[in-house]
Amino acid sequence: MIPLIIGVAMKTRTAVICLHAALVLLAGCSAEQPAPIVGTLERHRFEVAANSSELIERLEVREGDRVRQGQTLAVLDSRVVDAAGTSAAAEVGRAKQRLRELRNGPRAEEIAAAAAQLSAAEADQEQSAREYQRLADIAARGLVAPSQVDAQRRLRDSAAAGVAAARANLQLLQKGTRVEQIAQAQEALTAAEGQLAEQEAQRARLTLLAPVDGTVEALPYRQGERPPAGAAVVILLATGAPYARVYVPEPRRAAITAGQQVQVKVDGRTDALPGVVRFIAGEASFTPYFALTQRDRSRLTYLAEIDLGSAAARDLPVGVPVEVQTGATP
Repeated sequence: MIPLIIGVAMKTRTAVICLHAALVLLAGCSAEQPAPIVGTLERHRFEVAANSSELIERLEVREGDRVRQGQTLAVLDSRVVDAAGTSAAAEVGRAKQRLRELRNGPRAEEIAAAAAQLSAAEADQEQSAREYQRLADIAARGLVAPSQVDAQRRLRDSAAAGVAAARANLQLLQKGTRVEQIAQAQEALTAAEGQLAEQEAQRARLTLLAPVDGTVEALPYRQGERPPAGAAVVILLATGAPYARVYVPEPRRAAITAGQQVQVKVDGRTDALPGVVRFIAGEASFTPYFALTQRDRSRLTYLAEIDLGSAAARDLPVGVPVEVQTGATP
């Protein structure tokens, strides 16, 4: 009986130990795991837009082409801008000639002509004065009607006014151009040159250049089409290492800071890539709640961007899913 009792007791103890181990294992399995930080690989995207609604004259690239900064991507029709530029250039030439004319002042021939006009006006005045005096003497003897004397007086006064105008014109030419007139002409020239520069800049913007080294992702319009002003004609993805755009769950937000070193696992690669948190949003995405319960808070996510500086990341494609490991798993 004693061996039997001892055997039963040992079996019972073993069963209790196994049950305890199972409960511990079950508790470990049911413990809540930290929410993953997931997202995708991205590259900086550049949209090269049309500055005016003109026909696409030429497309110099195709989807997938690698381009260098400053390389021509497309050329828009420039006929309208060229016509406006020609008009602006003509206005600049006219303003320059006007300014040169004012700075040179009147020519000697103009001054001589003005002096001759003054001499002629003085001769007319002298003749009119003599004729008026003659008629006045005759009218005093009653041989001429008073109306004739009045008419001659008006001619005499008109001749005197003509002399004054001719003398003033001669003095104006002799003194030369006023400083204010030259300043106005200079301002007119500056305005015309500004209009010409604007047209030249507009002409240059019709040639669309690559802002950075990159790869042509898309060409929304084809040669011969007329995109609206501001529409993207060429879309580029910048070369170099991509970055990870991820969403940090609210329970892990406090543990993520800008400048933090992390590891990024990329689908299709067995090794993790080193990264640095460049940015993390201060406001949550997708769940704009104003009154948050504990359950609601767990659903919040915060946008973050992580730079991948290693050489192994340079040729990775965009859109590939990633998961971030912070090394601080609870």
